[in-house]
Amino acid sequence: MEIAAVRDARDVEEAVRAACLGERPLEIIGHGGKRAIGQIMAVEGGLDVSALNAVRCYEPNELIITVEAAAPLSDVISLIDSKRQQFAFEPMDFAALLGKSRGKSGGGKSGGGTVGGMIAAGFAGPRRVVAGGVRDHLLGAQAVSGFGESFKTGGKVVKNVTGYDLCKLLAGSWGTLAVMTEVTLKVMPQPEHQRSLLLRGLDEEAANRAMTVALGSPFAVSAAAHVPAAVQVLAAASNTAFAAVCAQGQGLTLLRLEGTELSVSHRLASLGAALDIAGSPESVADELSASLWRGVRDVVPFAAAGAHGAWPVWRILCAPAIGSAIGLDVVRLTGGVVFYDWGGALIWAAVPPGSVDAHAAVLRGALERFGAHATLIRATIEERAHVDVFPPLNAALAALNERVRISFDPKSILNRGRLSRGAGPPGAGPDQGAVP
Repeated sequence: MEIAAVRDARDVEEAVRAACLGERPLEIIGHGGKRAIGQIMAVEGGLDVSALNAVRCYEPNELIITVEAAAPLSDVISLIDSKRQQFAFEPMDFAALLGKSRGKSGGGKSGGGTVGGMIAAGFAGPRRVVAGGVRDHLLGAQAVSGFGESFKTGGKVVKNVTGYDLCKLLAGSWGTLAVMTEVTLKVMPQPEHQRSLLLRGLDEEAANRAMTVALGSPFAVSAAAHVPAAVQVLAAASNTAFAAVCAQGQGLTLLRLEGTELSVSHRLASLGAALDIAGSPESVADELSASLWRGVRDVVPFAAAGAHGAWPVWRILCAPAIGSAIGLDVVRLTGGVVFYDWGGALIWAAVPPGSVDAHAAVLRGALERFGAHATLIRATIEERAHVDVFPPLNAALAALNERVRISFDPKSILNRGRLSRGAGPPGAGPDQGAVP
């Protein structure tokens, strides 16, 4: 597959126009860290946008940053970290889960990948429950449509009214609508202090109730997760923070509070009383707490280098109050293992390999009655060729999505087939998922 490297937005326009004229669908490639997610694409060429990596403008006092779309995420996070600021939605690092390198930019608190890839995937970490998702922090974008035409959407201020905000559509589109060339994001101050309340020995149902109470309390809990005993052992093998707090044979429920030290201490005690914890509640602070939440965010219990590294991994979204019921069903039906984030609304499930298509049918059949849905995040190329990676849509939603896509890319030039199976012949895009 021929890959064309571009230097600027004008190069992107020319490349897309040429592909459109020749009806040659293109794969958009930044650092390639998420190529192993999605359907097998029916593409004939690639568009390497990694040279679009500059920081255009960073205004800490205005809480905004504008960067080219292929700016390394770790570099951008290091820059805003130097001003004690952050992306409040906690972008996920896929390196551990997918077994990929950290890209061209090296290490960092959040590893490989680009800012554009982060937006295109639209995944958020544990603070999603209070801070919103990626699209809620995307203020504006410049991009090239499937017509080969540049357009701008949104703006560069936090309070911006410009009619329908097209940039929200780009978040979670997986590169099927446009090639982003520049984006503006909102940043937020980092909390001065954080502590995580540890609850040990709760089963899934009790943990689900505790997380629901905590997130519904007035004590500003910013994250809630539950790691069952079997999964905690896996986490401890991949994350030193989990190893430090792991208790053999006991599940671990984590509740995070952030703010000034005095405020966090007061709220922690009040939360412990609300949860009917006798005595001083057990907690960990600052870096140890942060490391635990990075482990939850990056799904380290199911790391590619770990004991279940060859198991397919599903990402299940549901109503938080029924998270434990769904998780227990998943374990019973598949023989897999699960853990919970977002107070039970996000379930990560690793299932035994060898029958992904059967597990997909069983999972989605069971989830349908709950109004939940599942996305296959980690699987082999062969498995992804025979399974709907993303949740199948009903006819009305599928038609709406298609009308939106056609308005941006009528010839399906960009990342053709990534979101839906059957958009092209199996294996039409060679080496999909093979490039780190």
